[in-house]
Amino acid sequence: MGRDKIRINDLLLTVPLLTGAVWPKPPGQPALQPILVSLVVPFDISASAATDDLTYTINYSLLCSTLRDSFNDKSLPIEDLETLSSMIFDVLFSRHDIALDEVNLTLVQTRAPLNCKSARIEVTAKRSSGASWVANWTAHSCQDMECSAIIGVNDCEREERQIVRFNVDVEWKDCGVQKLDFRALTRRLYEKVSQSSFKMLEALASYIAEETLRYLNPTSQVPLVTVRAAKPSAIVFAASSEIEISRTFSDFPAIFNAPSHEEPELVALAIGSNLGDRFYNVELALRLLEAPQHLGFDSSFATVVDTSFLYETAPMYVTEQPSFLNCACLIHTNLEPLDLLKFLKLIEELVGRVPSIRNGPRAIDLDIVFYGNRVVDTRRNPRKELDDLNGELVIPHPRLSEREFVLRPLNDMVPDFVHPIFHRKMAALLTALNISVPPMQKVIPFPRCPFPADDTNPHAFIDPVPSTLTSWTHAESSKTRVMATLNTTPDSFSDGSTHNTLATAMQYAQESVAAGASILDVGGYSTRPGAAFVTPEEEVARISPCISGIRKAHTELPMSIDTFRPAVARAAIFAGANCINDVHAFTGPDSYPFSDKAVSTSHKSMAEMKSLAREFAVPVILMHSRGDAGVNKDYGAYNYAGARSAVVEGVRVELGAKVDLIVKGQGGIRRWLVIVDPGIGFSKTLDGNLELLRSAASITADVQIGTGSLRKRNPLSGYPQLIGPSRKSFLGVILEQASGRKTEPNERDWATASAVACAVQQSALVIRVHHTQALTDVVHVANSIHRFL
Repeated sequence: MGRDKIRINDLLLTVPLLTGAVWPKPPGQPALQPILVSLVVPFDISASAATDDLTYTINYSLLCSTLRDSFNDKSLPIEDLETLSSMIFDVLFSRHDIALDEVNLTLVQTRAPLNCKSARIEVTAKRSSGASWVANWTAHSCQDMECSAIIGVNDCEREERQIVRFNVDVEWKDCGVQKLDFRALTRRLYEKVSQSSFKMLEALASYIAEETLRYLNPTSQVPLVTVRAAKPSAIVFAASSEIEISRTFSDFPAIFNAPSHEEPELVALAIGSNLGDRFYNVELALRLLEAPQHLGFDSSFATVVDTSFLYETAPMYVTEQPSFLNCACLIHTNLEPLDLLKFLKLIEELVGRVPSIRNGPRAIDLDIVFYGNRVVDTRRNPRKELDDLNGELVIPHPRLSEREFVLRPLNDMVPDFVHPIFHRKMAALLTALNISVPPMQKVIPFPRCPFPADDTNPHAFIDPVPSTLTSWTHAESSKTRVMATLNTTPDSFSDGSTHNTLATAMQYAQESVAAGASILDVGGYSTRPGAAFVTPEEEVARISPCISGIRKAHTELPMSIDTFRPAVARAAIFAGANCINDVHAFTGPDSYPFSDKAVSTSHKSMAEMKSLAREFAVPVILMHSRGDAGVNKDYGAYNYAGARSAVVEGVRVELGAKVDLIVKGQGGIRRWLVIVDPGIGFSKTLDGNLELLRSAASITADVQIGTGSLRKRNPLSGYPQLIGPSRKSFLGVILEQASGRKTEPNERDWATASAVACAVQQSALVIRVHHTQALTDVVHVANSIHRFL
């Protein structure tokens, strides 16, 4: 008979509540409130049913009169509904003439705080001994809250607010009577939902649950929050559409399992510069950012763990000023927001920022965009103009949603990060912008190397920052550039022993510059299959005199060093190179297959190359390879992407994993300094090489890669590409299949021209060639055909 229950429904009491009334009373002044009391008492009624005798059951009339006599219209103020529930239990379990062992009590405040129809508390309590009792379950409910918000997927629903109705239940198990400030919670939810702009009701319901849990956190108990969210206007022939969900802290691990304040906070900073050597200013600011202990912030740290691309941006607000460089970075720091603000202002001063008009020119500008999921507003007057925040801080940055020059860099790093107030992802906020100003263009700076002998470092606690030699912009409309290939080796597959003396190397450099090459790539170790081993010392001896001689003759010419050895790269930079071109992407020749074990064995090479590139702020070209160029050509593991896309997918996954390790985390290279190379002719079949050429643009497209649970955003998204088809053996195979004629590498320039034209059409930033004069002509014509914007 455990299923029997005696109920009393909606007994009306009038109670003076200190938390009562739709509108709040002055502190300490109660408001007389109608409260509906319901009781559920488990009780075996079999005896009273059999005898039809009142003495065998609970006298519910007595129950009602007891409660009305105890609480109705009493003048003594009662703090809240939770206190009232405890007082009712005290009365019920103290009466010997009412045999109660367990009671489920529901109290409904029908004139609830503003923004909800009613507030309800439900508590289950059991007798422990004598007149004492213990509560083991509590639930709070905010019933039928309504507000207007943007909600819906149709265009018309995005233009006008509509009513949304939602109920929120908070359930606590195995605990005493828990308290909840209904007024504070309903006000919070009303304001948050009113400001939201979701497409799906599911997203809105999840957001309401998240905000409720935020309000409850921290707590020693683990509540269960249930949300029912409805759109009354959604369906013409139905009363409403509705979603019901239940959530706990564990359903939002990124929020409620976040590091404590003793552990690093992930912070997003926006950086801008439009005066002086802008590239120098940005790099100096980033280096100073990682040295707070040397700038008076003892026991503090700030570590850059990711950077965006670097953009050339038209000025906003005040348009009569130079173009800006804009970027963003993510840092880990233990500095609290206001201390971080002070630190950033100090860095601005050290870099050279001076007072200017609002939104005017500045050597450097550092802004806190996000500080984890925190919402910070230090304004004494919350209505103070957002453009006049001198000495005050608002996080998230209040102008974020209107600034492409901030949103686009954030989208590079964290497209799925949800704005703590707007509750929209960075990618969605960027898409929603009505962009009418000239398009932002990515920029790659080349430092001036070697450092001038008389250069002084004003900040001895950081590596000196090089000045800027030149920079390249790149966008879909940007023209493709030419990289001339200077092999100082006697056994290069293409032109061995042709340019391996200082005189012939200088002549080749002069011819390449005259032909219009944008950069010269110098190598001293052949990558052809079966090439003879060369010691690092011999490699340095081959390349250093050539680079040094060319630098003296061509002071403004960017030069890259084609090597995978850190010692060789360092020597080349000291000689005058200002870019590193690594066919193994910093992981050395023995890192395939690229696995956790491979990462471990390649750690020393990657660490040294990253440190070197960071020290001199040089661009790096990272190529996809699988060890020896002539083997490891099976890409069957990527057939899930389609038979004609497997090699493209393989490059995205394999090179992308290396690029992520090089760019992200402590000591990472700036994202804007990375150029990727799909590795034409390295560990690819003929069809694989052709697939890469005809689909090169898709290698760095913003698409999803991987399959199943490993599916994610393409890690190569947005990177500029170098493509190097020049004189490769796959061209010889094509020619032999077509005509039966075997060709030597230096006989493949016409075939190379066709591949170069294709690479230009695929928006390659730079193409690596051997016959500079002829193939620069090809690039000029192809640029005119394909870059008409």
